[in-house]
Amino acid sequence: MTATQRRAQLLDVSRRLFAEKGFEGTSVEEIAARAEVSKPVVYEHFGGKEGIYAVVIDREIQALTSALTGALDGGGHPKVLVERSALALLGYIEESEDGFRILVRDSPVAQATGTFSSLIGDVATQVEHLLANEFKRRHLDPRTAPIYAQMLVGMVALTGQYWLDARSPKKADVAAALVNLAWNGLSGLERRPQLTTAPEPRKRAAKPRPKPGDAHPGDAAAEPGPTAPVE
Repeated sequence: MTATQRRAQLLDVSRRLFAEKGFEGTSVEEIAARAEVSKPVVYEHFGGKEGIYAVVIDREIQALTSALTGALDGGGHPKVLVERSALALLGYIEESEDGFRILVRDSPVAQATGTFSSLIGDVATQVEHLLANEFKRRHLDPRTAPIYAQMLVGMVALTGQYWLDARSPKKADVAAALVNLAWNGLSGLERRPQLTTAPEPRKRAAKPRPKPGDAHPGDAAAEPGPTAPVE
């Protein structure tokens, strides 16, 4: 086996183990045993568990980023873009289940630019510009586009995490449901949304009623003090 082939094998083995057990639950010993090599071989190629994990994460980030940006770069009606994005994420989950499981795990060695939340934030930034243009066309405040972009992308991402294990209904049906909720919600936006029920004002705690014979707060002040002696 060539060095390139061995490196690819170690990445595949590690990817499966990280998906099954997470970063903390996986050891170099397990990676070496699963690949049927000695521990020094793993260190020779990647320098340790952190090194191989970083490569796995980087590959998955690139794959998912490519799928999502490709869905948005095609242009078209905003509703179609929401549909493409949902299908792109669900398609990635379907084809790279282990990769998606790794991405949504929290790990102490995952850098801020390599986490799933960071990736979703980057996608939300792209969606933000699309929404701002659509809001202007509909005479809505484009300054609210960033928060709506976070809501929209977050809804798709969380649905993807749920579907990772549920796998029901079918991918196309999940995407259609996402578009139905997202687009029908966006198309009916109010210019100045308000809560249906206004928050109730805070009620002050009732003061206890004085009992018969209790001194009133002002009684002490009203009582005369001791008189000075008459010289």
